[in-house]
Amino acid sequence: MTVDEAKGLVEAGNSQESKKKKTITALRDKAILEVLYSAGLRVSELTGLNMKDVDIDSGIIKVIGKGNKERIAILGEKAREALKAYLVGAHGRAPLQPVFLGARGERIYPRAVQRLVRDTAGKSGISKHPTPHSLRHTFATHLLDAGADLRTIQEMLGHVSLSTTQRYTKISVQRLLEVYDKAHPRAKKS
Repeated sequence: MTVDEAKGLVEAGNSQESKKKKTITALRDKAILEVLYSAGLRVSELTGLNMKDVDIDSGIIKVIGKGNKERIAILGEKAREALKAYLVGAHGRAPLQPVFLGARGERIYPRAVQRLVRDTAGKSGISKHPTPHSLRHTFATHLLDAGADLRTIQEMLGHVSLSTTQRYTKISVQRLLEVYDKAHPRAKKS
């Protein structure tokens, strides 16, 4: 997705919040969308988060990724705000309890998150059909387009191989030309 499409998706989740008078479900949905895009998490990583894994003040969450490997993910300011608003009523939750709860009070299922992304995209008017995983791709691509190096993105995504990260990042020809013109000493016309 483009930056505008990703922003539209997340903001569509925000507009649902105001219509529902800030219900806990609306706050949760907003937090899910913000965290997915802000941290580039896999849906299983998001649904596997426990209260002990989240440090909202520092904007850091511990994620258990593929192969049961732990890594640190970073939350942007908007994601921190959304997560904090959702968790205000969760002070009584024990450290091992899930961060995101489903309708029946149990850990939210990946399918519910997939449905949330699909339904919110439909309401936002995005013509594409994003999934939680496409938000992960979007996260990586937007970081790369903004100048982050591939090795850093690899670390943020929790990839063992750099070649895996390269598949996540759709580098446009225009972006390649810009980098080339900026970096190569003989590229610029005098």
